[in-house]
Amino acid sequence: MMKRLSLFIAVLALTLATSPTFAQFTQSEMVKEWQRAKVYTKAYLDAMPEDGYSFKPTPEIRSFAEQMLHLADANYMFANSASGKANPLGDTLPSHNVAEKTISPTKEATLKTVMDSYDWLISTLWATTPDQMQETIKFGKRDITRSGLFGKAFEHQTHHRGQTTIYLRLKGVIPPPEMLF
Repeated sequence: MMKRLSLFIAVLALTLATSPTFAQFTQSEMVKEWQRAKVYTKAYLDAMPEDGYSFKPTPEIRSFAEQMLHLADANYMFANSASGKANPLGDTLPSHNVAEKTISPTKEATLKTVMDSYDWLISTLWATTPDQMQETIKFGKRDITRSGLFGKAFEHQTHHRGQTTIYLRLKGVIPPPEMLF
């Protein structure tokens, strides 16, 4: 058993050490990953029944709809910051969570808003030239490449989609299977 665990840890460490970070992907690879993420997120949105969109596992956290609308807001905000392209929701910095605060938390409105955010981010990513992707910009007080910021956006949407797994489970819904590739 210890040999297997040691072998697993060694393989995992080697994989992580040799795997490119999201920001090191080509633009085409990034777009492919964002398209996959969109399909995966849609599967989550489709899985939750209409009455689950207002569900909060505890009173002090976001509802399922609010989590997904927050994800959409961040897709817009990160892509706007990375590209300089005008955000369709308006200026979300420093005031953010525009969709979360203004979009009806229904299944239909949430689904449309979230899918639109992926479409806009993907089109914005495609419109950013390879040279621009390597430019360093300010994001808050940090210096980061445009490519790196698209990577942070990817990490953010993955985080919030993952949080909604428990929402589905608590509503008796089996979450969609992982879509790693």
